[in-house]
Amino acid sequence: MQKIRRFLRFDSLSVRIAALYSALFALTFGALVAVAMGGIERYASGQISDEMTANSNAFKKILELESKRMATATDILAADFGFREAVALGDEPTLASALVSLRNRLDVPNAFIMTLDGGTIGLEQKIQDAESDSIWNALDEGARNGLVKIGGEYHGIVAAPIEAPDLFGWLVVGKPLNKAEMQGLSELAPISLTAKVIDEPILPSPLVAKTGEQIELLENGERILYRVSTLPSLGTNQKPTLLLRHSLSEALLAYRPISWILSILALVGLGIIISAGWALAKGITRPIARLEQAARQISAGERTKVRVNSKDEIGRLAESFNDMVDAIVEREGEISHIALHDALTGLPNRKYYRDQLDIALKRAGEDELVAVFYLDLDNFKSVNDTLGHPVGDGLLKQVSSRMEGLLDGHLIARLGGDEFAVLVDGVDSVDAITKIAESLEKSFADRFEFDGHIMPTTTSIGIAVAPHDGTESDILMKNADLALYRAKHEGKGQYHYFEQEMDELARKRRETEIDLKLAIEHGQFELYYQPLFNTEEQKINGFEALIRWNHPTRGLVSPLDFIPLAEETGLIVQIGEWVIKEACHQAATWPEQIRVAINISPVQFRTKGLQSVLIQALTQSGLSPQRLELEITESLLIDNVAETLQALHSLREMGVRVALDDFGTGYSSLSYLRSFPFDKIKIDRSFVDDIMSDKGSAAIIQAITGLAAALGMETIAEGVELEEQVEMLLKNGCNNIQGFLLSRPVPMAEVDALITALSGKCRNRKVA
Repeated sequence: MQKIRRFLRFDSLSVRIAALYSALFALTFGALVAVAMGGIERYASGQISDEMTANSNAFKKILELESKRMATATDILAADFGFREAVALGDEPTLASALVSLRNRLDVPNAFIMTLDGGTIGLEQKIQDAESDSIWNALDEGARNGLVKIGGEYHGIVAAPIEAPDLFGWLVVGKPLNKAEMQGLSELAPISLTAKVIDEPILPSPLVAKTGEQIELLENGERILYRVSTLPSLGTNQKPTLLLRHSLSEALLAYRPISWILSILALVGLGIIISAGWALAKGITRPIARLEQAARQISAGERTKVRVNSKDEIGRLAESFNDMVDAIVEREGEISHIALHDALTGLPNRKYYRDQLDIALKRAGEDELVAVFYLDLDNFKSVNDTLGHPVGDGLLKQVSSRMEGLLDGHLIARLGGDEFAVLVDGVDSVDAITKIAESLEKSFADRFEFDGHIMPTTTSIGIAVAPHDGTESDILMKNADLALYRAKHEGKGQYHYFEQEMDELARKRRETEIDLKLAIEHGQFELYYQPLFNTEEQKINGFEALIRWNHPTRGLVSPLDFIPLAEETGLIVQIGEWVIKEACHQAATWPEQIRVAINISPVQFRTKGLQSVLIQALTQSGLSPQRLELEITESLLIDNVAETLQALHSLREMGVRVALDDFGTGYSSLSYLRSFPFDKIKIDRSFVDDIMSDKGSAAIIQAITGLAAALGMETIAEGVELEEQVEMLLKNGCNNIQGFLLSRPVPMAEVDALITALSGKCRNRKVA
C-alpha cells in the first residue's frame, strides 16, 4: 500500500523517470500526429482555397463572356438601318418587335431603349426612378456594361448607343443575377459551394476588408470558407460583390480516419515506452539512493561527503557532489563576508556593526560603558565634485586605513558614503571615551594624499554612550547621529556628545517640518514689506518682500525660525514660488516707479524651473520685469560659478534686475563683480552697525560704493536705524538705505499708507 501511495505521489525517482520518458514520447508522437494532421488540413485547405479562387475567376469569366455575347447582339441591332429608322420615325410596333426578338434571341427578360431624357421604351419590368437615374447617369458618362439594380435585383447589363443619325439614346439589354442564375453557375463548380451577388455594405464586417481574399469564419461551430470578389458596377453608389461560400468542416471529414489510425499507433507506442522506461529508471535510481542520504545530511547543516565506489557517471556524480560540499563551505564564508562588509574599504558594514553593538550591550557589566561614535567627513562632496569619484574613493580607503591603525582593538565600520562608525566597549569612564575622540580628531590634522592630490580633511564626530544615552542599538545609533548633526552645525571638525535636548530639538524639527508642509497646503504665509529709500531723490523706490508664517498656534513666525529648515528639506522651492507669484501680484498695484525686491534661496536658484516661475508670475500679474529685483547671496557664486553666471545672464535678458545681497560678509570677491554686472550691491548691516565707531567699516563702505559707481551699479545699506548712520553713509557715497529708521516691515494693507507717510515726511525734511 505504501509503495502504491508513493507511486501515486510520484515520490519515487524511477516512477518520475518512467513518467518522463512516457511524457516525452507522448509529446513527441503527439507533436508528429499534430504536425501530420496540420499538414493534411493545410493541404486540404489549400486545395479548397485554390478551387474557390478558380471558381471565383470562372464565375467572373462567365459573366464577362455573357456580357460580350449580349454586347455583340446589342451592337448589331443598334447599328441596323431599319432599327435606327424605326427609332427616328417613332415606329413603336417595329421597335417592340425588334426588342422582343432581341430578348428571345439572348434569353433575357429586359431589352429596352433609354432615351436622352431618361425615359424608357419597351421596358416591361417596373423600375424605380433612382435606378433609372443611376443607369442614365452611367450611360451618359460613357459606361457600356456592368451590374446595376433593376427592380431591387442586380442585373448584368450592356448598352449600345443609337444614332439616328444623332444620338437618340441607348439600346440596353439586362440579365438578372438572381438565385436561380447563381445556382446554375454554382453547379458548374467541382466543389459544393453557394454563390450570390450582394451589396458590399451588407457584407459581414470580417469580410469587408478582405475583398479578393479567402477568409475563414466560425459559424455555429462549423468552419466556413468565404471568398469576396468585387464586380463592375454600372450604377452610382452601388457596390455589387460576388460572395462564394464553402463548408470547410464538411470537406475535412474525409481525412478523419487518418487521425484515428495515428492516435491508435500513438497509444501502442506509449505502452511500449512506459515498459522500457520503467526498466531503465530502476537501473539508474538504485545507486542514486546513496547520494540521497548525504544530501539530507547537508540540508540538516552537516557537511558530509559521499564515498566513491565506481568510475561511471554515478561515480563522477559522487565526486562532483563532494566537490560541491567543499565549494559550499568556501562560498558560505565569502557570502558571509560580502554580506557583512563594505566592498570599497573592506570594513564591516552597518548590519555587522549593529549586530556587534547588540552583543557588546548584552555582555557589558554594570560599571562598563559602551560608546557609539558616528564620524562624517567634512566637505567630502567637494572632493567628489572637483577631483572626481575615483579620488574620493581613494580618500575613503586612506581614512579607513588611518582609523584602523589608530583604533586597534575597536570595531570600525563604514555605514555608507563618507559616514563611519566606531564601537568602543570595555571602558569604565567617559574620560577614556573622550581621549579616543580627541585622538580621532587629531588624526585628521595630517593631510591625506592620493594620486597627486593633497586633501586637507576634517571630520565631525557624534558620540552616544550606553547606558546613559540608551541601552538599545537603534536608540544609541540614533542619538549618535543627532550628536553628529550638532557637531556639523556648530562648526565641523569637532566632536560632540549626545545631550537629551538634542532629541527634543530633533522632535521639534520634525514637527516644524510637518507644520511647514501644512502651511504650504493651507496658505498660512503672508508677505510683509520694508521700504527701500533713496536719500538723494528723497523718495521710496522699492520694497523688499519678507515672508512671515501665520502659525495657527504659535502666531507670527519669523523667517529665521523656519527658512533654514525649509532649505534643508527642499520645501523652500514651493515657498519661494508662492513668494514670487504673490509679490508680483501685489506689487502690480503700486505706483509704477516702485519696484519689489525678492530674496532667492540658493536651493531655489539651482532648480531648473525658476525662470519659468518668474515668467508665469510676471505674465499673470502684468508686472513689468524691470520692476522685479531678485536678491541673491554671495554663497551662491562659490559652487558651479560658470553655471550660476549663465543663469544670472538669462535673468538679465528677461529684463529682471539682480542684486547681490549681504556683500562683504566673508565670501566677497571682486571677480564676481567683474564677471556679472549686478544692478545693485547691498552692503551688509554689520558694516552699518560699526560705521560710527570703526573707521575700517567706513573705509570699506566707501570702497564698495566707489567700486559700484565705477561699474555702474547702485549700492544700498541695510539695517539703518540712526540718522547719524545716514549722514555717514551719505558722506561715504551711499544714497540708498533700508532699515528701522524708515519703517519696520509692514503687511500689504499698510503699504499705501507708508508710501504716503514717507512722502509727506520727505517734503517736510530730509532723512539725514
